[in-house]
Amino acid sequence: MLRQDSNEDTEDVSLFDASDDESVRKLKKVKIRHPVASFFHLFFRIGAIIVYLLCELLSSSFIACMVTIILLLSCDFWTVKNITGRLMVGLRWWNHIDDDGKSHWVFESRKELKQEKRTSSEAESRIFWLGLITCPIMWVIFAFSALFSFKLKWLAVVTMGVVLQGANLYGYIRCKVGNQSNLTSMATTYLGKQFLKRIIILH
Repeated sequence: MLRQDSNEDTEDVSLFDASDDESVRKLKKVKIRHPVASFFHLFFRIGAIIVYLLCELLSSSFIACMVTIILLLSCDFWTVKNITGRLMVGLRWWNHIDDDGKSHWVFESRKELKQEKRTSSEAESRIFWLGLITCPIMWVIFAFSALFSFKLKWLAVVTMGVVLQGANLYGYIRCKVGNQSNLTSMATTYLGKQFLKRIIILH
């Protein structure tokens, strides 16, 4: 069942309910139901990082390396946004323009009531979130490295990586945790707990 709200109000849905049947739960953990989607979820983004790291060894042409990286990043953005998120974790985000010309962002999450009807596994979920979070962090590191080493020609390329992969990360976090107020509340709660722990330790 899909829940959506064009006003960016999304419901925080539990995607991974505990199963009463231990054997079924273990099977869901290890089985990858969508191996092709899992492969391409990592292929384009890891490929872009490898080309960036080895571009000076693979080719002397900056233009060829830049075009290759941007093509890989673009393919990754489209694949993760439209295919792997829906198949691997039951999440989707998108944008549409209404008749009045107003832009609306929609964040959807699928809630499945029975473990037997789930279309994704915990292994796929780990693969999805690991790739989704790790790669944008690497592009941020590349951006600072290019900036501080004065490789300004590469700054546009790594900025593209940060923007495209960061957009997918933000969109899926919104799908997972709900609307902006929920996201802010979670961050505030986490910081509050960390602050209290430090106070307890100091005393």
